[in-house]
Amino acid sequence: MKMDAVDEILEQWSEERPELDTASLGVVIRVMSLYKSFLRQAATALEPLDLEVFEYDVMSALRRQGTPFALPATRLATETGMSSGAMTNRIDRLEERGIVKRQRDENDRRSVSVLLTPLGRAMINKAIQLRLEAADAGLSGIGARERKQLATLLRKIVLSND
Repeated sequence: MKMDAVDEILEQWSEERPELDTASLGVVIRVMSLYKSFLRQAATALEPLDLEVFEYDVMSALRRQGTPFALPATRLATETGMSSGAMTNRIDRLEERGIVKRQRDENDRRSVSVLLTPLGRAMINKAIQLRLEAADAGLSGIGARERKQLATLLRKIVLSND
């Protein structure tokens, strides 16, 4: 099997500190490297729609809810892993573009829901296809069975780190 840059790093550590087991570091460095690569691929895939990855994340969270494609702003922030301040900024930008709109809760005027507009729904429906194509391209080096195995292993790691 062909060696990558991480193999070289681990080999250097083995020469300098042969008593160390660097296998875990090899996994972690590769995952971190893939994150950066996948993020670039996602950004490139969304360029035709003039969308940033964080905008996609907000729109995707809303679209996945089903009709009426809305969430309270606080839950939307939680779903996308953003602070409430960052979410306000994101909503402002998307609202200016006509992708989402804010709607006050009739029962609690302090609460605001964010709704995906028809334009937003059309954009996210195109964007998800672009993201899936980018994800498929990013994983082109492994087959469908290996993808399922990898997903299972990564899920185990994620759950053990919560």
